[in-house]
Amino acid sequence: MKLTVEKDVLLEALQKVQSIVGQRSTLPILSNVLLKAEGGTISLTTTDMEVCVKTTAAAEISEDGGTTLPARRFFSICRELPNGSVEIEVDAKDVATIRCGPSYFKLVGLPEEEFPPLPEFEESTVYTIDQDVFRAMLQKVVYASSTDETRYILNGALLSFKDEKLTVVATDGRRLALVEQEIEFSEDAQANMVVPTKTLNELIKTLGDEGVLRIRVAATQIVFDFDQIIIISKLIEGTYPNFQQVIPSQCEERVAIDRETILNAVRRVSLLTDDQTASIRLNFGKNKLELVTNSPEIGEARETIPVKYEGKEISIAFNPGFLMAPLRHLDSDEIFFELSDELSPGVIKTSVPFLYVLMPIRVS
Repeated sequence: MKLTVEKDVLLEALQKVQSIVGQRSTLPILSNVLLKAEGGTISLTTTDMEVCVKTTAAAEISEDGGTTLPARRFFSICRELPNGSVEIEVDAKDVATIRCGPSYFKLVGLPEEEFPPLPEFEESTVYTIDQDVFRAMLQKVVYASSTDETRYILNGALLSFKDEKLTVVATDGRRLALVEQEIEFSEDAQANMVVPTKTLNELIKTLGDEGVLRIRVAATQIVFDFDQIIIISKLIEGTYPNFQQVIPSQCEERVAIDRETILNAVRRVSLLTDDQTASIRLNFGKNKLELVTNSPEIGEARETIPVKYEGKEISIAFNPGFLMAPLRHLDSDEIFFELSDELSPGVIKTSVPFLYVLMPIRVS
C-alpha cells in the first residue's frame, strides 16, 4: 500500500475514529485502526466489538492495499508532524513508513485479515433527522442512563419512533429524562430500540452543526450515517420498562425559575455535601425558594432565591448532582418545577417538549 495524504485531512479522519479504541484491549487488533486505500480514497475503521466507526478521506493512491496500525500511536505521530503532505508506504510485513518533510517514522502494524469483519447490514428501515437536532436531543437525556450492569437494558437510551415523532428516553431508576421531536416517517416504520450509552456519547462528539443524519435499523444493529462517517452499533436486547408509569399524571404546584440562577445556587450549596449526606433540601415558600444542606460533621450552607410562587409550603430533598444534570444540558432561560409533596417525584419541564422526573430523598 502506498499513498499521499494531507496532514490535516489525515488528522481529522483519525480524530473521528480513534476515541473508541480502548487503552487496554484484550485483543491487540482492537487497539489498531484499519487503513484501506483504493480508488482515490483512504478509509479508516476502528471497533471495540460493540461500536464500529468508519470514515473516509481523499488521498492520492499509488498502490491499493490495507493494513492496521496502533491507533493512538499513529494519531500521536500524525498530530506532531509538520504541515504538508504525508507519505505512507506499507510493506508485505505490515510495517508502515511515514514521511512528512524532515520527519520519518517506521510503525509496526498487524495484517488487515486479523481485523474483525464489519457487520453485514441488511437494513430494514431508514429515518432522517438534522444532525444538530439529534445531537441536542441526546445531550438533554443521555446523562440519565444507568451504569449499573445488572440492569443492562438501562445502560442506553430508548429511541421510540411512534406517532409521527421521535422520543428519546434515558433512566437509571432514580431519575428519568425524556425529549421529543416531530419527524416524518412511514406508518410501518414505527419501532422502539435501545442504543448503548457509549454509542450515543460517540454521536454527541462527532455529529455536526448542519447536514442530515441517516439512521438505518436492522434486527440487532443500528447504523448512523453522516458526513462521510458511519457508526455501527449493536442494540441492547430486551424490553425497555414502561417509562410512562413513572411520569406523574399531575402535580399540585408549578414554579417558574431562572435556570442559571438555580443551577448556580445548587452548585454553591452542594459544596457542603459529602457521599453520606448527598442531599440538598428545597424549601418553597411565598415568592422564595430556600436551598439548604447541613451535616454535623461538615457544616451548613443556605441560599435563598426569589421566585414567583403563591402555593403551599413544600420542603423536598434531592440529590444535588441529579438536580444539576438537566440544568447543565438545557439551553432554556427558564425552567418549570412541578411538585406535589415531599414524597412525590419532582418534575422539571421547559418550553420545548422535554421533561425530567426526579425521585426525592427521604431525609429524617
